[in-house]
This record gives sequence, structure tokens and C-alpha cells, in this order.
Amino acid sequence: MKLVEDILARQSRFVALRRDLHAHPELAFEERRTADLVARSLEAAGIEVHRGLATTGVVGVLRNGSSSRAIGLRADMDALPMHEQNAFPHHSRFAGRMHACGHDGHTAMLLAAAEYLAASREFDGTVYFIFQPAEETVGGARVMIEEGLFERFPMQAVYGMHNWPGLPAGQFAVHAGPVMACSDQFDILIRGHGAHAAFPHQGRDPTVAGAALVQALQTIVSRNLEPQEPAVLSITRFLADGGAYNVIPDRAELAGTVRVFRPEAQDQMEAAMERICSGIGAAYGVQVSLDYQRGYPPSVNDPDEAMRCRAVLEDLVGVENVRTDLKPSMGAEDFAYFLRERPGCYVWIGNGTGEGGCMLHNPHYDFNDEILPVGASYWVRLTEHLLGPESARLDDESSDSG
Repeated sequence: MKLVEDILARQSRFVALRRDLHAHPELAFEERRTADLVARSLEAAGIEVHRGLATTGVVGVLRNGSSSRAIGLRADMDALPMHEQNAFPHHSRFAGRMHACGHDGHTAMLLAAAEYLAASREFDGTVYFIFQPAEETVGGARVMIEEGLFERFPMQAVYGMHNWPGLPAGQFAVHAGPVMACSDQFDILIRGHGAHAAFPHQGRDPTVAGAALVQALQTIVSRNLEPQEPAVLSITRFLADGGAYNVIPDRAELAGTVRVFRPEAQDQMEAAMERICSGIGAAYGVQVSLDYQRGYPPSVNDPDEAMRCRAVLEDLVGVENVRTDLKPSMGAEDFAYFLRERPGCYVWIGNGTGEGGCMLHNPHYDFNDEILPVGASYWVRLTEHLLGPESARLDDESSDSG
């Protein structure tokens, strides 16, 4: 691997920083200590710092040369509301808060790259280092955009990276197209008519209607979408409580999630759910209401940007260590909001298959510190490639031909 030697030499420093972040996790829009640490580190490197977007967001601005080209590099900062079950020295100091998704590592890698780029200045243009709050479920990316991220920091493209347990350390995965699914959710309320369980004919049983609804909703993927369209519809809650063994309740509640990769498929899923809920209500004599909520949109990489990132990675870690055959994930990522506004690419960096490589959102998870210089070197080489002399020449040729 062609890692940046200076970053390798300072690996222990960024390991200590990463573990400090891990020991002090902060939840969505509460990342004040983390933001303070990020801002101090950027300022110490001579990088212009802007704070306040999405409450705790931090954007570092590094300019060099005369080019008008600009890119954004993003790291997420927030932790999860989980209780950590690790016993190592840098375990979470706070009950019910844990870095179980590696955002501590993402932050450390981008800080390491920013510090190196500020010293080396081997690029021509502007780099925006985006330290984003609230990736986990709340959508800090969307809030940053709504508060003027791209107006205040005009970039032509934006890039993201996430650690991926199960993928060997030293490897990356790149997708030219969909990489993460949407994360829609729904609530269904069934209003029936309660009755004595010995006289069910005197009521309208919402539990029977709910059971039929669970079965019917599962036909949407298999019978409404094209067979080659990846989609998931999962019922994750079914509540119906009459309060006693001999009481039929008067209402039932269902909830769940929908995951697809295309907006058109989202529309199909929602319309089919509306139709089925209406039909079940009519068939069982109950009222069925659906509240379908659009969550994070699908994350879709720009094919050209994916090709550029792939070229950088192949040079960094070798062709054999850049995977292009991995299937997109049904998990979701609010980096999708950035990709709807600007072309870009979101890659996976291997977190390892052994210790420290357990699954994301697991109480025993820990970021693999051995990949810190690998990820930081990727950010550096990507910046130097995208804002290098060859890219400037291609931009000039494109402008002349236009």
C-alpha cells in the first residue's frame, strides 16, 4: 500500500484522539465536546473554521493556489443511544451512549488528512472538511443543507467514507450507482370494535385484520415490484392488547420499515400499501389508516465520481484490494442528501473480519485503529488527484470545448 508516510508516522497520535472520542460519545446535535476538539485541531493546523451549521456542525476551509475548483470531504461525528459492553480502557464513560458505528474513527481519519493537507499544500483549489452531526436517524446532512451548506461553501462534488466490518482491513468497496437504500418507515392504525372474546361476532376484531394485513403487505415485494428490483418491507411492531384473556381489543397498531434503492420504487411501495390497507379495512369491517414517512433517500453514487475514486484507491492499495462486486446495502445513510445536491461518491473501507470487526450497532463494536492511516491516506490522495494539475488541465479542455 502507498500510504502517506507522514500520517503513518503520527498514527499513535490519531489513535489516541480516536479513543478519546470513543470514550466521550455524544448523541445527535449534542456533539459539543467533539465539535470543540475538531475545531481546535483544524485551527491548530491553520485551517479556517466555521461552526454552527446544524447546531454542532464544523466546516474547515483550506484553500491553495488559484483554481476555482472545490470539493467536500465529509465525516460524521455522532454516537448511538446504546449501552457499551466493552471493557477496554477507552470504553464509553457514559451509560446509554456509545460509538457503535465508527464515527469516532471517521472523524479522526478526516482530521489526520486535513492536518497533512494543510502542511503539504500539494493541490490547487479548495477543500471543505465537513464534520457533520446527527447522521444516526436524525438527518444532520439535511439540516446542514437547509441551513446553507452548499451556498456558503460552493463545492462541485462531495465525498464520504464509512468503515465496513467484515471487509478485510486494507480493502475498499466502490459502487458505481446505488450503495445504500432509503429508510422509510410507516405506522398503521387499525380501529375495530372491542368485544367479549366469547362473543367475537359482536365486535370487529382488529387483531385478525392485522394478521391478514401482515400477510398481504408481504406480497408487495413479490407481486407488485419487478423481480429484479431489490426491496425490503419489514413489520417490526404489532400491538393489540385487550387487557385480559377474554377481551377483544378495539384497536391494533403496526409499524415497520421499507428499504429500496430508487425513488420510483418508493412511490410503488407506498401506493401499494395504501391500496392493501384500504382493501383489508373493507374486507374486515375495520378502519385502517396508514402513515407512510419518507426517511433518508437512497444513496446513489455518481458513476463518473465512483470511477475517479476507484482509480485513486487502486493506486493506493492495489487493484486486488478494491472491491466493485459487493452488493449495495439495505442500510441507510444520510450522506444521501449530499448526493442529491452534488455529484459524489461514498465508499466503504474495510474494518476487518476479526477483533474490532464485529457488526455495526453492536454493543461490542470498536473501530479498527489499524485502518486510520489507510482512510486518511485515501482522503489525501483523493484530494491531490481531484485538485491536481491533471484535473485542472482536463477542466480547462472541457471549458475550451464548451
